[in-house]
Amino acid sequence: MSLTDSRGLAVSTRNGAALELYERAVAETHGYCGNPLVTLDEALAEDPDFAMAHALRADLAVMSTEQGALPIVQASVDAIERIGARANPRERAHVAAARAWMNGRFDEAVKLYGDVAIEHPRDLVAIQTAHVCDFNLGDSMMLRDRPAQVLPHWNANVPGFGYLLGMHAFGLEETANYSRAEDIGRRALDLNARDPWAVHAVQHVFEMQGRIHDGMQWLQATSPTWSDSALSYHNWWHLALHHLELGDFASALDVYDRLVHPKPTAVALELVDASQLLWRVTLRGFDVGERWQELADCWARQAEGGYYVFNDVHALMAYASAGRDDQVRGILATLMQRANDPDTNGHNTREVGLPLARAIIAVAEGRNAEAAELLLPIRSKASRMGGSHAQRDIVQLSCIEAILRSGNGQFARALASERIEQKPASPFNWQLAARAMNAKGDFAAAKAARDHAELRRRAQLRRSAA
Repeated sequence: MSLTDSRGLAVSTRNGAALELYERAVAETHGYCGNPLVTLDEALAEDPDFAMAHALRADLAVMSTEQGALPIVQASVDAIERIGARANPRERAHVAAARAWMNGRFDEAVKLYGDVAIEHPRDLVAIQTAHVCDFNLGDSMMLRDRPAQVLPHWNANVPGFGYLLGMHAFGLEETANYSRAEDIGRRALDLNARDPWAVHAVQHVFEMQGRIHDGMQWLQATSPTWSDSALSYHNWWHLALHHLELGDFASALDVYDRLVHPKPTAVALELVDASQLLWRVTLRGFDVGERWQELADCWARQAEGGYYVFNDVHALMAYASAGRDDQVRGILATLMQRANDPDTNGHNTREVGLPLARAIIAVAEGRNAEAAELLLPIRSKASRMGGSHAQRDIVQLSCIEAILRSGNGQFARALASERIEQKPASPFNWQLAARAMNAKGDFAAAKAARDHAELRRRAQLRRSAA
């Protein structure tokens, strides 16, 4: 007789030890802790035909977004075909969704995972995988709505309810429902303080609202619960962003060196955050030394190219900034080829990735007017390349910097006004406005904007010192 997991879902194994190890891998997956792939290997050693253990391996590979993880998906597909009818329909549906992702049909994959979640609303693995896929596709609405679809089937007595609330909080934040996102995120942490995704959701609220002091305090106060998690580098990346908002480049790079800087064995998501941070510092005119060279070496070891455009454009940032012309040409040629393909990544490359890649190269080479022309049409559709609003701000930042450097103060002032309306507490946004006013010769207004930036900066520092 087959068993059920902790949420009452039927699984194909009859081996209690295998199920216990699978449950541990599920907990590690939801909590971004431990090594769920190793734990699943142990479960499969107990029962090589445990279909849901194979399915979770495939789901983890999908969530990684890495080209190098595709053989894991293929192995899971092969295992399900070998297991045959012993795998139940839910387990087979997981692997069918992973197969679609492996074959580049990203939109179909996330729909299939979502269908599993609707059919089995306590399948938190399906919910999380769909949630992460929505994130990787930049689908803010579904980041909000997919957890909401299953909430009526959950309560605090169901294991993992806090993790579901953490996902819901992040979706609310990505759709600008900041107050409710913060409330739900804090409630998630009341249920489970060791949920780095819920910490991350609340931190995004602080980032989007320009609450620098609150964000710094939040990260320091909660760090004992997540600093050993697989999401730690990303939460620390947010701390570095707060330092940049205050104009403190040295502290931002100190965070990079100690807490964000990728290891030689770093995964693609770590390298993305590293590229994001160094690009922002470089855009502000601050020298990052040899860091670009070291990061380009890490990207070269990763060997990404043509599978997921979000990764590709961040690798290109490193190669272009490090002066690796051969690797720049290689990535660009791959993106030009992929832009002709009909799959999800081909569409996203064509619409956003390729013009962004060309703009990154133009910025790195000082062709700022050309970069601005490439960036302006994609600002409103940048979500198609994936990531969060905070990550995709790299497009807006690159655009306004290119316009400033090309001397168009009037246009730069308009874009700075956009940013101030979105986040008026940001000292950095007021500094951008001051630079734009200087460029157009309005020196009195530029001084007033600089004074306002300094007032904002001191206000944040006073709160931190209080």
